[in-house]
Parts: sequence; C-alpha cells; structure tokens
Amino acid sequence: MIDLNLPAQLNPQSFLVLIVLVALECVLSADNAIALAAITQGLQDLELERRALNIGLVVAYILRISLILAASWVIGYWQFELAGALYLLWLAFQYFTSAEKEEGAHHSPRFSSLWQAIPLIAFTDLAFSLDSVTTAIAVSQETWLILLGGTIGIVVLRFMAGLFINWLEEFTHLEDAGYVTVSFVGIRLLLRVLNDQLVPPEWLMITLVAIVFAWGFSKRNDIAEIEAIAESQSEAMPEIEPISEKDPV
Repeated sequence: MIDLNLPAQLNPQSFLVLIVLVALECVLSADNAIALAAITQGLQDLELERRALNIGLVVAYILRISLILAASWVIGYWQFELAGALYLLWLAFQYFTSAEKEEGAHHSPRFSSLWQAIPLIAFTDLAFSLDSVTTAIAVSQETWLILLGGTIGIVVLRFMAGLFINWLEEFTHLEDAGYVTVSFVGIRLLLRVLNDQLVPPEWLMITLVAIVFAWGFSKRNDIAEIEAIAESQSEAMPEIEPISEKDPV
C-alpha cells in the first residue's frame, strides 16, 4: 500500500526523491507532449489548439491525481493497463492508416469542435500516466511526493506540448515520430500485461524515443509550405463580422 500520510517534517531525502520524480516526469512527458500536440492539430486553428490543451490538461490532471490516489488498487487489475495499451495502439493505427495528405503524409484525427478534442487529450494523458505512475511508485511509496511530482509534471507537459504545436508545422517527420512513440508506450503496457519479464528497461525506451525524436527533427518544411498551411487554416475559419454601433445589443 502507498503511504497516504504527509510526513511531520520534510527531510533532504524527500527533496532528493522529489527531484528524481520530477526528472522522470520530464523525460517521460516528452512522448506524451508530442502525442497531445499532434492530437490538437486536428482542430486546425492555433488558438483553439491552445485552449483545447489548457482545458484538456485540467481534466487530465484530475484523472491523473485520481489514478495516483487509487494506484495501489489500479495496479492490481491488469485490465486497466490492457485498456490503456489498446487505446494507444488504436490511436497509432488510426493515424498510420488514415488517408494521406497531398504531400504524402498522414494526418491526425480532425475535430469539428473544441469539445471533441478535449476527451481525447485527457484520456491519452491518462493512458500515458499508467506507465509513468507505475514508474513513480517504484521510486517512492509516499503519495504526497508522487502527487507533487505529478503536479509539476503536468505543468511541464503543458509547456512542452505548446512547443511541439509550433514544431509540428516546422518539421516534416515530427508528427509521424509522435505516433511512433505512442505505439512504443502502447506496446510497453501490453508487454507488462502479458509478462513483466518482457518489459524493456527504462533506459532502452528512453534511447528509442530519443532516436525517433532525432528523426522527427531531421527535416524542416519549406517556409513557403509553412505559410501555405497557416494560410489554409486561417481561410478554413469562418469570418466574424464586427458588431456595428447601430446594431441592437
């Protein structure tokens, strides 16, 4: 069982464990951040994408805290990890089997409204959290430390996802790289369900993700292409006429 009680006084060891937890959250959030950024691209509007991330991650934070508090119960049921694995693998499958764009690349799901994207953002983070929370519990059994590490992690995740939103338009292979890492996490969760001995070590996963990210950042789009994408997105948005002073309130 995880200790739910806050310690009477903080000690250097607690701070050291917290630093380790935050570092783990930062490393493990990289693939999560690019996946969330790729999902929000389905809104095809920068302002809507940022709003979807803000609201979606608030919901995701509530789900993540609930997961941490119920971790000792959740870990006892392999069905949760199986559901998370199948969900992530389904996301990757949907992406790589989607119709290709004119330039021959796949695209993430498209949304007609903000509220269609938010549940997908929240549940994607929750599926990733099944892996990161299990790792955090292996480092510490003190729930208050894991909660604090998770809180800092969600802030880092929002910052990183915001960066990836801009980078996805700039780098040709980055969206593909994001969904490859989604499949990595899904396979890792699936292996954990089948046999713990089959789960690759953390250092191997981090190395694979780093290699995929390096490929994702290996080629930039032409500036003309980026401007054309931005122009097409702005043209897709309906124009809102300003309210005249003569119009009734």
